[in-house]
Amino acid sequence: MKLVVLDGYTENPGDLSWSMLEKLGELMVYDRTPLYDEQEIIKRIGDAQVVITNKTPISANVLKACGSIRLIAVLATGYNVIDCEAARERQIPVSNVPAYGTASVGQYSIGLLLEICHHIGHHSHSVHQGKWTGCQDFCYWDYPLIELAGKTMGIIGFGRIGRAEGRIAKALGMEVIANDLFEDEKGREIGRYVDLETLYREADVISLHCNCTEQNVGMINKTSIRQMKDGVILLNTSRGQLVVDKDLADALNSGKVAAAGLDVVSAEPIRADNPLLTAKNCIITPHIAWAARECRQRIMETTAANVKAYMEGKPQNVVN
Repeated sequence: MKLVVLDGYTENPGDLSWSMLEKLGELMVYDRTPLYDEQEIIKRIGDAQVVITNKTPISANVLKACGSIRLIAVLATGYNVIDCEAARERQIPVSNVPAYGTASVGQYSIGLLLEICHHIGHHSHSVHQGKWTGCQDFCYWDYPLIELAGKTMGIIGFGRIGRAEGRIAKALGMEVIANDLFEDEKGREIGRYVDLETLYREADVISLHCNCTEQNVGMINKTSIRQMKDGVILLNTSRGQLVVDKDLADALNSGKVAAAGLDVVSAEPIRADNPLLTAKNCIITPHIAWAARECRQRIMETTAANVKAYMEGKPQNVVN
């Protein structure tokens, strides 16, 4: 069986091994494939039966042109780059990796919050630049420092990752409130479920961990921001499309939102004209909350297991 990886670099820039997939068939790995060049995508798939992709789109046109495809395996949880309905019509299962970064993404989100509260990177840089050496006092701080104990963390999307962050927030002495379509006892052990309006009104910190759907695209906008506390902190390690970038930038510049910690934006890579790049008190990182080596190893293992399960006639983690 022939397997092709269309965009393997972000999953494995060289610190992992493809050997688990190599054992399953003839493997071709491309570091990158042009995302908008369907003809090149079709050419690279060729007569492969298993297509493995992260962000390279597999459209209905690609499926029609590549009649040998029998399985599409996604090197991620999200599968919006696949025309799943067209694949289903052709009886091609699409498998994803449903859980691999729970601990890491929860940790990363709290890391963004701690950076906002203490500006550790800035102060370290200032020390190395000589500011402490020439200081008249034994210490200094260039930003207000924030203690989290006693403040309220509002988490939108209280699944595995949201609960992981909630446990850390609770350990820091924060009260945790959460909004989710599905409430359960595991969540209640960590925090209190509330409606969105209550969460916006009560939370000192709002963190996004929900899926991006037609219903919640742009949910953080000028209308919802008006419902929030003055000086609220916003974190997003979920999906950039949940936030209207300009509305958040305006709120940061006005001070309504005190700070934002973002690992995702609406269009990625970020565009040079994105207003968040020049907004006040806005930390932006390049969508790396998921990218710890341990997480990527789990992606590799689960993807290989997905392919092996299909070959054995028992497809798993099928999303279509």
